[in-house]
Amino acid sequence: MTKVTSKEIAQLRSQLVDDSQAMEVLDLIEDCEGDLEDAAMTLAIRAGQEPGQTNADWLDGLAKKWRVVLCQREYRGELLNGSIVEMMAKLQELPDFPKILATPILIYVLKQGIDNFCQPLDVLN
Repeated sequence: MTKVTSKEIAQLRSQLVDDSQAMEVLDLIEDCEGDLEDAAMTLAIRAGQEPGQTNADWLDGLAKKWRVVLCQREYRGELLNGSIVEMMAKLQELPDFPKILATPILIYVLKQGIDNFCQPLDVLN
């Protein structure tokens, strides 16, 4: 289980104050007592997806599916500093990206550590 603390939620709220959907997602994460995977699974079901794996495996797989986008060099510095605003905007532009899941996916990547998460791609470059 990936736990998001109240302090982390507050920091994200300050970054995403103008994004009503992200604020609702942060409310849900808070309602799930910080359990990121539980909140992401709830959002996926709301969006009509049918995750077939355990919560943790499903969120990990979804994040990895979008790793090439998430690990783009031009956004990595911001993510390393814990800011998700630019990457959130980028994800919202992608037609196939499940927009309701942008916030939990980005939080998951931050919690994994951006360098750790992107390391498999770095080896290829």
